[in-house]
Amino acid sequence: MDQMAILAGIHEAIGHTPMVELSRLSQGLGGKILAKLEYLNPGFSKKDRAALRIIEQAEASGSLSRGQTVVELTSGNMGTGLAMVSAVKGYPFVAVMSKGNSIERARMMQALGAEVVLVDQAPGSIPGQVSGEDLQLVEQVTQAIVRERNAFRADQFRRSQNVDAHQEGTALEIWQDTEGQFDAFVDFVGSGGTFTGCARAFKDRNANIRCYVVEPASAPYLAGKPVTNANHKIQGGGYSMDLPLLQKDLVDGYIQVSDADAIAAARALARREGIFAGFSSGANIAGALQLLRNVETGSTIVLLVNDSGLKYLSTDLYS
Repeated sequence: MDQMAILAGIHEAIGHTPMVELSRLSQGLGGKILAKLEYLNPGFSKKDRAALRIIEQAEASGSLSRGQTVVELTSGNMGTGLAMVSAVKGYPFVAVMSKGNSIERARMMQALGAEVVLVDQAPGSIPGQVSGEDLQLVEQVTQAIVRERNAFRADQFRRSQNVDAHQEGTALEIWQDTEGQFDAFVDFVGSGGTFTGCARAFKDRNANIRCYVVEPASAPYLAGKPVTNANHKIQGGGYSMDLPLLQKDLVDGYIQVSDADAIAAARALARREGIFAGFSSGANIAGALQLLRNVETGSTIVLLVNDSGLKYLSTDLYS
């Protein structure tokens, strides 16, 4: 598609986000961090890619009919992408989200025409800290709505299009922008789609590229370590549950990042690089800095800036 052409809809603006070297954050560490600015997608997150791919594949296969309701469990970003795509394509959309997620996301989805169903957190859970147990409650409500409305379930945790969107889109763009000149990739894992898609594409082209999963320090479930606190602050991932889309044989290592380090990295990203991003982007930055100080000294590390800091103004991320 000609980038200068007039687009037929906002969904055609998804993808082809820029990459920036974070030279101010990596100064003195002897390596490089290259960040793909996914928060510059029209829905302000990387999830726009998967939302579009899932809907368009469902249309092509006939599993989504004209006027049928689309439903999804979301922490907010996938829901925003689906709300945007559904608005353009004419589908009613219902987002089901834990009350533990930031309210900005719910308001943005509502502005895009979505019906937002907020689900109470599990007893003992803390607002702003969504656990796998909280997600199980959201899942129950989601399944009930799908049955009641004979709806199409986007199902980002299971549909392979989530992986395809990143394998054939995000990763290919990174490869072209860097000319394949990088050593490692880090990703804070939510559904596992971004990590698996990017890691597959990178290792297909260069088996020596190391791919690292980032997890909350208190919930290193995927690394097989004890979960001391599932109610961490890094929204959008670290749910301490099995992920069908995560291809573990692509993982070269697991990195643990504390809430404090993720927050500090997001704030430093804003102050020193002028990039205003959310918790999970901070986790990616903190993970990359940890690697540069240790096993990846002198390396070039690629990561995604997953979403916009505008989605977290009601939290303590920038207070």
